[in-house]
Amino acid sequence: MKKNQIFKVLLAGAGMATFTACTDLVNDEKDSIVRVSTGDKFVPGDPAALLESAYKDLGAYTDQANIYALGQHSSAEMIPPTRGVDWGDNGVWRTLDAHTWDATHSWINNAWNQLNQRVFKTTEIIASNPNASQKAQAQFLRALNMMHVMDYWGQVPFREVTQGGDELPKTLSRSEAFDFIVKDLTEALPNLVKAGPSANNGVANKAAANFLLAKLHLNKAVYKSATPEGPYTFDKADMDKVIAYVDAITADGYKLDSDYFNAFTTRGNSETIFVSLEGTPQNRWFMTLHYNQNPSGWNGFTTLADFYDKFEKDDPRIGKPAKGDGTNFSGIGYGFLIGKQIDDKGKDLVDTRTQKVLSFTRDVPLAGAGTDKGIRVIKYHPATAGRYILARYAEAVLMKAEAQLRGGNAAGALATVNDLRKTRGAKTLASLSTDAMFDEIGRELYWEGGKRTVEVRFGKFTTGTGAEIKEGYTVLYPIPSAAIVSNPNLTQNKGY
Repeated sequence: MKKNQIFKVLLAGAGMATFTACTDLVNDEKDSIVRVSTGDKFVPGDPAALLESAYKDLGAYTDQANIYALGQHSSAEMIPPTRGVDWGDNGVWRTLDAHTWDATHSWINNAWNQLNQRVFKTTEIIASNPNASQKAQAQFLRALNMMHVMDYWGQVPFREVTQGGDELPKTLSRSEAFDFIVKDLTEALPNLVKAGPSANNGVANKAAANFLLAKLHLNKAVYKSATPEGPYTFDKADMDKVIAYVDAITADGYKLDSDYFNAFTTRGNSETIFVSLEGTPQNRWFMTLHYNQNPSGWNGFTTLADFYDKFEKDDPRIGKPAKGDGTNFSGIGYGFLIGKQIDDKGKDLVDTRTQKVLSFTRDVPLAGAGTDKGIRVIKYHPATAGRYILARYAEAVLMKAEAQLRGGNAAGALATVNDLRKTRGAKTLASLSTDAMFDEIGRELYWEGGKRTVEVRFGKFTTGTGAEIKEGYTVLYPIPSAAIVSNPNLTQNKGY
């Protein structure tokens, strides 16, 4: 890439359509900034236009593939069963579930490209003479995207805008990337807006930056470890920082909502810290609902009975039954959909492929699954869904509880977790072990895209029943083959 560039904003209109196949509904290049090379020197762009484009790039997080798939599909919360030829897709889903991916995997390559392109775009904003607010927002967005690169691959290529096209990006180690990201967020904090909870919090704010800083320091033992697969040593000073960052979020007016599913709706709520204003959460229901439900889904992903059984039956987070009261989408329940399903009028739903009453089963195989196999999951309901959430206060609360537990304050951690459980309407716990903490994180944050990171931190990523390869090296994904060839400064991760 040459350095002298001009910038254009392409405003490409795109309508929303409903598909009955496993189609990606994310248009990743819509309304994007396209840079055209004209010489050898970097020319600053319009920081406002670039920043607008960088926010629109957050739509990539709403996809069911790529970034989301790497963070969720490799975990023990989700399984992508192949149903006949449906969801075969040359094995890209099965290999994520089985941990048998390699350096040519499509979603690994796509996520690598998406995230690193966004890191470079935000670097361009910072180099384009932005005002203090614009720079802080760009630093936040760069931190968000770079954090995923660091987390997934353990090293981060970084190109300065002043580098020529024949210069290779340098590579930041995981430890160096951690320090870089923390510096970005720390510098950004004073110039970000203070924003209380809102279903439309789509601009970087202080609470969102504190959220990322808490997450970074909770995982610092992983990111600074000489051996990516662990074991990890959690420093009390880092845990104290996590608690301080979460307390700062609380001070901005955030609190737990007594209605668990309210945060995922258009209604006002007290938990939403940061969302993507680009795209919608529709892929989250399309990817799991059956073909004959309304809306017609892609009959794809399910959870596993082992995970479903982590919930007490009276825990409201397990879901709400479908009303079937004649209104649109009322045949769909909230949470876990198991057993007999109904249509919008309350009548038994029939699977047109089998001509049987549709009843979702507990059992589900990875390959050769029937159309009724597997417990489905709905957090964003098609009748009420709001913006796609990237940071939620309940996760911050659980980060604080885990930090208290790892920092030696078991009583404080138990109180924090029980406060959350009481707000949700679940029974309080008598004690809190690390395993119980892990289970509570799952019950609260299921299918929100970050379970892989949690499993790695708790040393559980290679122990899942679906993982065929249980070697420690799988806690990092392979650097895509094309990236290794194009940039010798990158080193392929161990085991690949």
